[in-house]
Amino acid sequence: MSAHDRHGEQPIELEEIGTNDSGNPSFDSVLNARLSRRGILRGGMGGASALLLGSFGAAGLAACGSDGDSTPTPTPTPTPTPTPVPAPKFNFNAVAKNVNDALTLPDGYSYQVIYAAGDPINNATAAYKNDGTDVGFDFRAGDHHDGMNWFGLNAAGTARDAASTDRGLLAMNHENITAVFLHANGPTTVAGLRPQAEVDKEIAAHGVSVIEIRKTDGKFALNRSSNYNRRYTAQTPLALSGPVKGSAHVKTAYATGGDFARGTLNNCATGDTPWGTFLTCEENWAFYFARATGDDAVRSANEVAALKRYGIAEGAKGNGWHTAGNTDAYTRWNIAKLGTSPEGTDDFRNEANTFGYVVEIDPYNAGAGAKKRTHLGRFAHECAVYAKPVAGKPVVFYMGDDSRNEYIYKYVSKAVWDAADADKGMAAGDKYLDEGTLYVAKFGADGSGQWIPLTMANAAIAGYAGYTFASLADICVNTRLAADAAGATKMDRPEWCSVNPKNGEVYFTLTNNSNRVVAGASGSKLLPDAANPRAYEDVKGAATQTGNVNGHIIRTAEDGADPASLTFKWDIYLFAAQSDADAAVNLSSLTAENDMSSPDGIWFGQNGLLWIQTDDGAYTDVTNCMMLAALPGQVGDGGSANVMNKIGANTLEVTTRKGKNPSADSLRRFLVGPKGCEITGIAQTPDFKTLFVNIQHPGENTKAADLGDPSKYESHWPQGGTARPRSATVVITRTDGGTIGI
Repeated sequence: MSAHDRHGEQPIELEEIGTNDSGNPSFDSVLNARLSRRGILRGGMGGASALLLGSFGAAGLAACGSDGDSTPTPTPTPTPTPTPVPAPKFNFNAVAKNVNDALTLPDGYSYQVIYAAGDPINNATAAYKNDGTDVGFDFRAGDHHDGMNWFGLNAAGTARDAASTDRGLLAMNHENITAVFLHANGPTTVAGLRPQAEVDKEIAAHGVSVIEIRKTDGKFALNRSSNYNRRYTAQTPLALSGPVKGSAHVKTAYATGGDFARGTLNNCATGDTPWGTFLTCEENWAFYFARATGDDAVRSANEVAALKRYGIAEGAKGNGWHTAGNTDAYTRWNIAKLGTSPEGTDDFRNEANTFGYVVEIDPYNAGAGAKKRTHLGRFAHECAVYAKPVAGKPVVFYMGDDSRNEYIYKYVSKAVWDAADADKGMAAGDKYLDEGTLYVAKFGADGSGQWIPLTMANAAIAGYAGYTFASLADICVNTRLAADAAGATKMDRPEWCSVNPKNGEVYFTLTNNSNRVVAGASGSKLLPDAANPRAYEDVKGAATQTGNVNGHIIRTAEDGADPASLTFKWDIYLFAAQSDADAAVNLSSLTAENDMSSPDGIWFGQNGLLWIQTDDGAYTDVTNCMMLAALPGQVGDGGSANVMNKIGANTLEVTTRKGKNPSADSLRRFLVGPKGCEITGIAQTPDFKTLFVNIQHPGENTKAADLGDPSKYESHWPQGGTARPRSATVVITRTDGGTIGI
């Protein structure tokens, strides 16, 4: 999700990047052959006999069974037919779209709020007054709750227990802030300067929480006495790890050796690891930094190319944190070149290069610190999710870069998986995440795909005209430029991704892209392609929105079911749309029970149930953001499809690979959130009876001028009455104690 423009697109037009016209062979014939063979095998001996009868006839079989011997041929004992496993079914009715200021759940379900913005995480911090005067956010829940993961604890609370359902740790992101409610009168600027007290609060309200929750008398609650509870903020010292550590790219006046950084920022989606650690992903960090006009003239050509590519052009204003004081806690947010050192050890020109990574945290060990794993690349990171590890095989993680026209990535470790590492925490991270190969995806028009290595051995990168790459550290810091050079496919804002535990296929949400056009246009606009095939008009009130307004979900299947494969096949699982849109837009034939816009969060439970969360602005005149449950099929369960795009009088037909249309029995709306919110972040206990969901920034469209009149607040959730709204984590259960969803 985009923290600075969550209901639309990022405000900066990114540079044009390469597209994919791959002509890889089609997988259709292979898939059809495989399905046909499976049909024969599923028929057992009966199916084989039918084929033989069709080929040779009954007389042929009788002749083969008779050689003049009158002894009757024994009748073979039939093979028992296995009892088929019943297909899973939803245990709830679809929730209707609505614009209520409430969290709406199906009948038979209920929720409780367990962790809201500002809640204290220890017993020494005062209760939250929620009037904008609270301080001490180093020991309070941050704002804008986002991605999160559940880490089970044993009954004594002393060790990891992956099977635990009653006691555990929640690690979660705090992506951004709703400044209008964080401060008593909203954020202020005096003579061009931000007050230190406000900036200190904002810095601390970003980052990560690790908290212990326990079930007592059937209900979960935060354990404020827990030694596990802690916050990581935009000011917390963190180690750099991997190829970028020690390089000139990350040397600053704070860390002249380039081995440390301060803070984790704009944390969006998350992931975990096979060894029990938490991965938090830094997304729209670039918008926090200022850079003076004229700075280009004193920077190298490489520096200028990189800064522009990541959206920090000279003249960038940042968010004002750099104006709050003269100490480096504030001046670090100004990345203009002010010093004279050759590597930047006397200023903060390289500070932005210390953000944009996947950060690893051991929730069970506060003393282990946290590390930015630089080999997973630097961009607007969404989640980092792993494929099921196999002994003797590399460990693989998938990632997306959330901005218009950006890319999908995967990382393959050099070390191969050893189950003995499952409890080694950060030491296992050192082994698997610091050395490997980073790849970027190229989608072919025929449903095939390639993973292109981002290494100095790739001639397209080594010889790229747009940036002179000299090392692997160069690639890991300027991953977008390396992917440009490699000719990766520009995607419609790759957000979350998740791996289907039943077959290993990977689902990626592509939230939307206003840059898609039908006729050619200047700037960074581009035509639809097979993997991003829609560009159309969508009317909301008096406004007409264009591009891929509602987004889609693409899925990939690695060749040979090997996550380390260099090739894959793909199709589009779902085209988001409103149910009453034209068939040329509502390509998945969504109905009132499951239509949606701007899929963002996506997550598979280990029971194979897929959850889809939205962060939308296109359909909010009809419904607040929502979460849906899905029982998806597999890549190739549909076929080729033609998409007829139309904007004004211009049309363009694109051929794509489309999955089977979902039905109300395979895709159903589970909840609708309160006004102004985004539904994001999800975790579950291993018995599937407790679901944790985050409600982010309810009421965010409230203006500071209206703070004195609570009746003008867009939302009052979750407290109701005249209260200021707050981001919060909710626990969802069934009133009969059963499993969630299916």
